[in-house]
Amino acid sequence: MYFRIKEDYALRSWKDVKYAFYVKYLPNPYPLTVKQADVLLKCDGEHDMDLDDVVQELLYKKIIASCEKGEHPSSWSSFRKYENICFPRINLTITGKCNYNCLHCFNAADNAPIMTEWSLEELHRLLDEAEECGVHAFTITGGEPMLHKNFMNVVREIYSRNMIVDELNTNGFYITQGILDQFKEIGAYPQMKISFDGIGYHDWMRNCKGAEQKTLDAIRLSVENGFPVVVQSQANRTNVDSLMDTAKRLNEMGVMGMRIIRTTETPRWRNNAPEGTLSLEEYYSLMLDFCEKYIHSGMNMDIIVWLFIRLYPAQKSFRLVPVNRLESEYRDGFPACQGVRGMIALNSDGEFQPCMQTSGILKEHGIVYENFHDTTLKAVLTESHYLDIACRTVGDVKNNNSKCGQCKYFRYCTGGCRVLGFLYSGEKEDSYGEDITKCYFFENGWYEKVCDALKDWKNAGEIQSSFRTV
Repeated sequence: MYFRIKEDYALRSWKDVKYAFYVKYLPNPYPLTVKQADVLLKCDGEHDMDLDDVVQELLYKKIIASCEKGEHPSSWSSFRKYENICFPRINLTITGKCNYNCLHCFNAADNAPIMTEWSLEELHRLLDEAEECGVHAFTITGGEPMLHKNFMNVVREIYSRNMIVDELNTNGFYITQGILDQFKEIGAYPQMKISFDGIGYHDWMRNCKGAEQKTLDAIRLSVENGFPVVVQSQANRTNVDSLMDTAKRLNEMGVMGMRIIRTTETPRWRNNAPEGTLSLEEYYSLMLDFCEKYIHSGMNMDIIVWLFIRLYPAQKSFRLVPVNRLESEYRDGFPACQGVRGMIALNSDGEFQPCMQTSGILKEHGIVYENFHDTTLKAVLTESHYLDIACRTVGDVKNNNSKCGQCKYFRYCTGGCRVLGFLYSGEKEDSYGEDITKCYFFENGWYEKVCDALKDWKNAGEIQSSFRTV
């Protein structure tokens, strides 16, 4: 019998990943066993194969289909081998320009507007090189990404290369029925990550009168058109009391998830609201109070509280963010940051960055990595300073930070967030500094406090009782 790989699957190999496959509309590759890969390599319409267990498994999973001799997989589905390290996603700041002047923008080192953006020529080169390096998915962000005059052109070019836009980070100002219709015509249904900072406070945070209603209209329109919507809300001393009412409004609108983010001490926020950041004690206390009320509210929208917890109403379960791994899952070789290891970040200047949330902090400290305008994507993903940072492991953190190395909670938090470790370390380019938000969580009994408060829901990330503080 003859078989071919089906249209929605693609067989791939990288320098560090022997065999994996992409699913067309999902961002990350899935690893394959050697036996599975051996079979898939022969699913080209040219090899006569027996119906063994592996073939039957791949047929059952609908990854392959029987075919006539000479009926080949599509060009995209056919096996491709790349010589660079595997990075399946790119977080692209297509423009630094924005129609708002947000008080907390993490891209900025001060209150001056950011005016840099990618030219269409360089964007086309990036897309070509991304395809040649095995990149599959893009998160497009800004500034306000839809302010770029070639925004929809770039989305079309991404899909013409059989890549996808997985996420769009936007303030929602430019979302119209016409724009959503263009997305649908392309076959693009990215997760719309729309910023909204609380009923009655959004105009203040965005420094623009009328922004609140405009954003609510964009959320409603996106949901009505079948786009998955996650709303990202800042939490600070001024707006924190509005978050429950905001959650109720969003849940009623059909939003799939709300992500609450502690407004952090980035350069612009420090300038504009030096007393506005919630202390860790305030943040954890207020967020636990929010979660207690939320789980009894009857709302079904997922909640992610940055640094703290994820709530899943459909399963009546939660997962504490500081418990990054269960002890049985721990390996020294795990990435220090899973997000950084799987997603290249490129700012509006073309600079590679380990994490887009570091943009303003890196500018403030004068830290620069490679720039796409001076090199190629393949070169950076083969050997570079950026790659050294992005590929650091939790073992590297443990071995270079004595507090982390000796901490009984390290196998759970795995060193926490590297950006926060850098932010709070006080040392220039110290990517091994401890993430004090995780230290504070474990050392002050917050694991126990949350588990007690949410005892009616299942804890999906339970740690051993011997490691608890009480």
